[in-house]
Amino acid sequence: MVDPSGFLKSGRELPARRPVDVRIMDWREVYEEFPEKNLRTQASRCMDCGIPFCHNGCPLGNLIPEWNDLARTGQWSLAIDRLHATNNFPEFTGKLCPAPCEAACVLGIADDPVTIKQIEVETILRAFDDGLVVPQLPEKLSGKKVAVIGSGPAGLAAAQQLTRAGHEVTVYERADKIGGLLRYGIPEFKMEKSNIDRRLDQMAAEGTRFVTGVSVGTDLPVSELDADAIVLATGSTVPRNLPAPGRELAGIYAAMEYLVPANKAALGATDVEGHIDVRGKHVVIIGGGDTGADCLGTAHRQGAKSVTQLEIMPQPPEARAAHMPWPTYPMLYRVTSAHEEGGDRVYAVNTEKFVGDAHGNVRALVLHEVVSEGGRFVPVEGSSREIPAEAIFLAMGFVGVEKGPLYDELGVEIDDRGRVVRDANWKTTADNVFVTGDAGRGQSLIVWAIAEGRAAAAAVDKHLAGSTFLPAPIAPTTMALSPR
Repeated sequence: MVDPSGFLKSGRELPARRPVDVRIMDWREVYEEFPEKNLRTQASRCMDCGIPFCHNGCPLGNLIPEWNDLARTGQWSLAIDRLHATNNFPEFTGKLCPAPCEAACVLGIADDPVTIKQIEVETILRAFDDGLVVPQLPEKLSGKKVAVIGSGPAGLAAAQQLTRAGHEVTVYERADKIGGLLRYGIPEFKMEKSNIDRRLDQMAAEGTRFVTGVSVGTDLPVSELDADAIVLATGSTVPRNLPAPGRELAGIYAAMEYLVPANKAALGATDVEGHIDVRGKHVVIIGGGDTGADCLGTAHRQGAKSVTQLEIMPQPPEARAAHMPWPTYPMLYRVTSAHEEGGDRVYAVNTEKFVGDAHGNVRALVLHEVVSEGGRFVPVEGSSREIPAEAIFLAMGFVGVEKGPLYDELGVEIDDRGRVVRDANWKTTADNVFVTGDAGRGQSLIVWAIAEGRAAAAAVDKHLAGSTFLPAPIAPTTMALSPR
């Protein structure tokens, strides 16, 4: 039974971050180890609510109170079983998800919420160390073949579920290694790639086949895929552009043009094509989200002279405002590890133009302050100013799939927001073709990608076998908790 007074005895505690001056000298993860005693104390704060709203905050439907109490009592084998019952990759979500479950924690109404994310990641890391993560082989093979195109969290979740259902699954990835943006879009200091590799070892042992360095539709025609069903999990990868005057200047990049080669170099690759080194330069990042923070931490480790992060929205409050009621996910002022390392954050500003030097390189950015009036951002008169900028990274999100031969050959429909059109059964407008993750939903969180992958796998299994035992945690139209 849960400790009924645990939340009264202890406050919220998280692992310490390594000292800034130490961690910016390497690419290792920023957090120090968290003692088991402290973790079990944190797990004791879970109240095992009669109606656990954390389930609603999480699209996976994670059985949070159950594995919290198993962690509290040190029953790690049972804890990881309950965690894996709803989540294929808790090591990914435990490190990268912004934890909407914690925003929906009942304790969070009047106190600091339970450290759900930390308990989750410590449970899975302990499970790996104790040899509790083993291949789960299918009871029988179906004789059906599935091609999953894209190896991000949605594609991998769909692939693992379908393999366990007995289908022969092949995952195609155009990069040189499996993982999608998890591999090269997420810096090592947020998640070391050994976490991906050991999960892939499990999947390979279960029977999933991986093909890298192949762009389906270009290197391999769709017509040559030997598959009874195709799952599109290509992500939403077209970056949002900023067509301000001077955009053509050299030194202005989409965020992934910077992060991908930088992460390859950080992982030891040499002569990386397109590598951008900002050592000794004034850097400006446009966009205040997670991708912007990833650029920020990367620039610190490369030795940038200065880094300024711009955001058009006003600075968020430090506590819930009335228009962001519990249990919705609030937009709060958060200090990530990258922000803790330095740089300036400037809110409520818009880019007016980019300024170049005599050689066509960007040297500065002109911005002005804005206020919101009638749903639009209006410039504040007399607020224009110039800031130095020798490298500028656009981290303003993504606007859809990359249109090209793959979608043309399949004949799937793409809507005006760049998403592959799908029905209530995850099917596209093409026969035997399904879509999951950001390619169908649009840019979203990793926890939604895994939930989509699991649900789409259930639909594909039913399509191929006539019925399915696979769980379907969400529908294609399921939305996050919202104050509106």
